[in-house]
Amino acid sequence: MDPTQAPAEAAHDFSFLGLFLQADPIVKGVMILLIIASIACWTVVFEKIIRLAAARRQAKAFETLVRSGGSLDGAHKGLTGHVLKAAIDAWRDQDPTETRAERRERIERAMRGALGLEMKRLRTGLPLLATSGSTAPFVGLFGTVWGIMNSFSSIARSQDTSLAVVAPGIAEALFATAIGLVVAIPAVMAYNKLSGDIGGIQSSFTSYISLLGDRLARERTGAGQHRAAAE
Repeated sequence: MDPTQAPAEAAHDFSFLGLFLQADPIVKGVMILLIIASIACWTVVFEKIIRLAAARRQAKAFETLVRSGGSLDGAHKGLTGHVLKAAIDAWRDQDPTETRAERRERIERAMRGALGLEMKRLRTGLPLLATSGSTAPFVGLFGTVWGIMNSFSSIARSQDTSLAVVAPGIAEALFATAIGLVVAIPAVMAYNKLSGDIGGIQSSFTSYISLLGDRLARERTGAGQHRAAAE
């Protein structure tokens, strides 16, 4: 064994922090970018977990309200409040010439519009998860390719193909790919799970929107009483 290689081997740190600190500036930049993307993705995930928990409670409250046939007036909040407000506003704006089917369709359309707007807000941040999940492996791969190119350059300069010369650059390069996968895999899984949960909440509201629309379409004669109670 060449004694001149021992200090180089001992000096190189193969821990995660060491690989990051000793990496080429380009590779290090790729790692920093991926770490920032990972932090942003987890921020979105935790924020969505909290908001979806509240949305599920709202969906359950809306279901209970529609099934029980209770009063629509009151301090309803969140998704339920926005959908009910749209329903009551559409119900108040009655046209004597419209049929019951037309009135029902108009009320349901107003509720679906309000629900769609809230679902759009609830999906805010999901594109970041989708983008990170699809691009992070390739960003990490770019860092890997760059690191391997540096390793080949080291071999050419030193005229030495020993593991001591090749290993550090290869390790740094593969570390960039590993970070890319660590970002991408949770992002894809979270995107699929959150998208499914949002779709389930929307379907739950949509089912009971039809029932509520039919109920309000039949309550034409009580408009004055309903308006007075609301005011």
